[in-house]
Amino acid sequence: MSQTSDEVEILRIETLSAEHFPLRRYRFRQRRRDGTGATVVRRIYELGESIAVLPVDRRRGTVLLTRQLRLPAFLNGDEARLVEACAGHIEPGDEAEATARREAEEELGYRLGALVPVFSLYMSPGSITEKLHFFLADYEPAMKQSEGGGLAAEGEDIEVLETTIETACRMIEAGQIVDAKTVLLLQHARLSGAAAPSAGQS
Repeated sequence: MSQTSDEVEILRIETLSAEHFPLRRYRFRQRRRDGTGATVVRRIYELGESIAVLPVDRRRGTVLLTRQLRLPAFLNGDEARLVEACAGHIEPGDEAEATARREAEEELGYRLGALVPVFSLYMSPGSITEKLHFFLADYEPAMKQSEGGGLAAEGEDIEVLETTIETACRMIEAGQIVDAKTVLLLQHARLSGAAAPSAGQS
C-alpha cells in the first residue's frame, strides 16, 4: 500500500494487533522543514472518531458526569475510578450527534435535548488517530429515562453524577477530575456561561 502527499510518503504498513482497535507500524518518508527527507517509523493506534458530551441544565446550573473504573489511571498510581464526561466511539456509518444521544441514554439514562457542537480535537495525535467531537447538550430532570450505568455486556459499571458547574470546576482544581476531555468541556461551559443558573435559581 502506498500513500503520498507533499509532506508524507507511506512506505510500509504492518499490522501488529487487530484486537479491538488496530495497532499498526508505519514506515514513512517525511519532508523536513529544511527540504531534506527522512525515513521514520511510528506505531499508531487506529481508533477512528469518538464523541464527548456534557449535558447542562441551564435553569439549575447543573451538569451530568460519569464515574467509572479506568485501568490505565490505576496502573499510573491514580484513583481507579475517574470522573468523566459521557463519551463513546462512533461506529462505522453512524453520525456524531446520534452517537452522543445514544451514549447519553446508555451511560446517563437521559434523553437529551438540543446538542451544540463545541469543537473537534485530536487528543493524542502522536500515536492515536482518534478525533474527538465535543458537544454541550440541554437536559432537565423530566428527560430521565432510566438509571443509566452503561452496558453490562460490555463490562461497563458507570455511576451517574449530577453536580453544579462550580463544584465540578473545584474538583478540577483539587485534582479530582483529571480527564482531559472533561476538563475541556467543563471549562468551556463555565467560560461561555452555558451552565450559569438562570436568574432567581439557586
